[in-house]
Parts: sequence; structure tokens; C-alpha cells
Amino acid sequence: MNAPEKLTLFTLADWSAQQLARIEQALSRWVACPNDAPAPAGLGDAMRYAVLDGGKRLRPLLVLAACEAVNGNPHAALRSACAVELIHAYSLVHDDMPCMDNDVLRRGKPTVHVKFGEAQALLAGDALQALAFEFLTPDDETVDAATQARLCRMLAQAAGFQGMAGGQAIDLASVGMPLTSEQLHEMHRLKTGALLQASVMMGASCGAPSLPVQHALRDYGSAIGLAFQVVDDILDVTADSATLGKTAGKDAAQDKPTFVSLMGLDASKAYAQELLARALASLDRLEADGLHNTSALRALADMLVNRQH
Repeated sequence: MNAPEKLTLFTLADWSAQQLARIEQALSRWVACPNDAPAPAGLGDAMRYAVLDGGKRLRPLLVLAACEAVNGNPHAALRSACAVELIHAYSLVHDDMPCMDNDVLRRGKPTVHVKFGEAQALLAGDALQALAFEFLTPDDETVDAATQARLCRMLAQAAGFQGMAGGQAIDLASVGMPLTSEQLHEMHRLKTGALLQASVMMGASCGAPSLPVQHALRDYGSAIGLAFQVVDDILDVTADSATLGKTAGKDAAQDKPTFVSLMGLDASKAYAQELLARALASLDRLEADGLHNTSALRALADMLVNRQH
């Protein structure tokens, strides 16, 4: 009689290492040199600097984890993961510029406009945004046309005035102004939460989930999207710049409204844990039928809320 096989336990480190290798290889191959045609006049250097060799890749990992949970198309998921990361990277390039947050440090190195100049940084952000949608529309048979269109629409909504850009507009208009809890939640639902939630839903859309599964994943994405910003606000006052890889304390210095300034530090920490519990409860609903593997989504939520940088 053979000894019983050992159960393979999920570990985020092992899963992430495998997925990150796929993401980094794809980004390195595709960014600024599609079809072996490099971007002109040094633009490719600025684009690659903005995307490669840095960042937690949380949004791409969420795409891949959600796709895994619904047994979706891995080719569509990898392209979606890279597209989401390009939108995130372009937003950071533009947000760091003097006309916005005027920051000099990102991912532990000089920001793109410091390294390459403001005009090149602006163009690099523009080019990354356009390239994201090119990623979602391959001209081969790996992703069907209906899925391509659905993914493009979801990413456009999350990045535009109904999402990230709209939230950034509110943020810039709110400097020095007291916001109510409702106003602060709405700002961050758009600025930060929309793209994180879209990452989850784009991964799900690489498969064919039922409506209850879609609703559970949407609730999960909403909870972690808000939790991410709450933790970001906490770290801005509790961590140093070297740990964060970006300028610490800048929210207070720029008199920006945050969850910490509104709720206090301890209440913000408790709220982050409450949002984590809400996200995990959404996954409990997803797992009720026994057909969906949410191990990666669970581990990512826990990492997101309990991170130190």
C-alpha cells in the first residue's frame, strides 16, 4: 500500500515567484519594442525605466489570481496583467510631475521626469497608456474579439474620468480642504480602488463566471481597493522613504486629506482589518460551490493589508 500523497500547501511566495517571472518576461519583451520596433528618440528608454525593475506588481497578480479562480484563459490574463501594470505605471509618471504631486522619488529611484525631463516623461506616460490597449488586442487567435472588447472597456472605465483620472482630479482639488468621510471614500474609490477592482474583474472576465461569482469578486475588489489606500495612508506616516521607495510624509506636507487625518492612526489600522475581513468574506461566498480556488486571492488580500511598504 502506497503512502498517502502529501497535500501541496499554497504559499504566496512560491505562487508569486512563478507569476512574477511570467509578468516580468512579458513586460521586458513587449514594452517599447513591440515587433522588434523600438520607440524612437529615447522614448523607449523612458518607458522601460517607468515600468521595469520596480514595483510590487500587485495589480497584475490580482488579474492572474482572479483568472485562476475562474479557470479562465491564461493568454488573455497575461495580456490583461501587463496592460493594467502599464496603466498604473503611466499614472505614476504623470502623478509625479511638477504639475501634479511634484515628487522626485518612485520605486526607490528618481522619478521619470527627474531622469528624462518633463516633456519625455509626459510622452512616456502617453505611450504607455496607448500600449496598454494594444496589449489587450492581439492579432492572433489567443484572445477572442468579444473578450478583447470587454477587457478594453473595463480598463478604459477604470482609468478614465469614472475611475483613476477622476479620482486624481478630486485629489488635486481637495488639497487643504476638509473632506467628509463620504467624500474621502468616493475620492479613493475612484483614484485607487477602481483600477484594483478592475484588475480582479478583468481576470474574472478572462473566463465565464456566473453572476454570483462576478458579484463576489466585485465585492472583494471593492474591499481591497479601499483597504490598499487606507494602508497607504497609514504607511505615509509610519514608514520612512527608504522603506517605501517613495517620499514619506508627503500627504501631510501637502495638506492632503487622508484616512489617518480624518480617522486617526489606530482607527485607520482597525478599518484596514475590517476591510480585509470583508474581502475574505466575499471569497467565502465564491467558494461555496467548491469549484473555485481562491488561495491566491486570499493571500494577496492579506499581504496587501498587512504590508510594511
